Amino acid sequence: MPSSDLLHGALERQPLAPLTTLGIGGPARWLLHAQTAEDVDRAHRWSRSQRVPLFVLGGGSNLVIADEGFDGLVVHVDVRGSAHARDGEDALVTVGSGEPWDAIVADCVARGLTGLECLSGIPGTVGGTPIQNVGAYGQEVAHRIERLTAYDRDTAALVTLASGECGFSYRTSRFKKADAGRFVIIDVTFRLRPGSPTATYPDIVDYLARAGVSTPDVQDVRNAVIAVRRRKGMVVDQSDPDTRSMGSFFMNPVVPEHDRDRVAVVAEAQPPAFPADGGRVKLSAAWLIERAGFARGAADGRVGISTKHTLAVINRGGATARDVLRFATRIKGGVLNRFGISLRPEPVFVGFDRDHELDVLTS
Repeated sequence: MPSSDLLHGALERQPLAPLTTLGIGGPARWLLHAQTAEDVDRAHRWSRSQRVPLFVLGGGSNLVIADEGFDGLVVHVDVRGSAHARDGEDALVTVGSGEPWDAIVADCVARGLTGLECLSGIPGTVGGTPIQNVGAYGQEVAHRIERLTAYDRDTAALVTLASGECGFSYRTSRFKKADAGRFVIIDVTFRLRPGSPTATYPDIVDYLARAGVSTPDVQDVRNAVIAVRRRKGMVVDQSDPDTRSMGSFFMNPVVPEHDRDRVAVVAEAQPPAFPADGGRVKLSAAWLIERAGFARGAADGRVGISTKHTLAVINRGGATARDVLRFATRIKGGVLNRFGISLRPEPVFVGFDRDHELDVLTS
């Protein structure tokens, strides 16, 4: 491609592994750091005119990038800024998609606003939260998103989407499923309010009780969540190899009640289960993995399971994307063979082309 045809500001053959929490992946053919919606528009129009594939990268916390990298344009969205407005008793907080997620949660908690405190300590950026419908410890962003601004690549225009238009369901959205790749999140508006925090999950309740906090405020719950996540190796710490991961690799499966009963018979123990929509139950993927023979700290060459949290597949040093796929497929197969439950991976897989192992993992 002649240099005159290159996208202004784009860098060639840029490594992507440093932009991810897993630290794995080959280079991008081109990389553009987009700080405005106009940058996103330029990137889209250029990729279309040059017939170059485009991938949008946020905080890199939920990605497995192929060892070959991405043979196209990677747009690293870095739109910043935040604004607060009042709507009666509620606060409307609008945040640029490139803002670090936990910094925004910390700011809202410091203002006494509830609704995001249980999502403390989660890595990545704001723009990734609606795509994944990020959730933890009894909260998920779908319940707090008022609207978002996105660049629609089908129409090459900015659109505003209300929460009800985002197709949210457990750990997913229209941005990850039917409309994957269509929208680039520019900013997100959350509806929050002062009040009592959410403290319902056993781990959080137990931590607060041990700390002697009988009536927790929103900061108490944030502190508890971060402490519990840190104990599980789920707070990014460059000195801790257990956090060289993409967080939870597998989603908790949502199954009919008779599947829970069948699992209990096979395991000769009642699995942890939580009510879900439609009379179904959500099982603990970590519990299933452990009882399928994959213990915390289990190693398979350069990859393994965190010593602190069974759901975290970690890069033990020098691992490749192929190592991750092979190990994760082993885990999925082990759970399926023992319990008849097919686990679904949570990360986004980038740069893989007609890959049998990935097909097995995501089927």
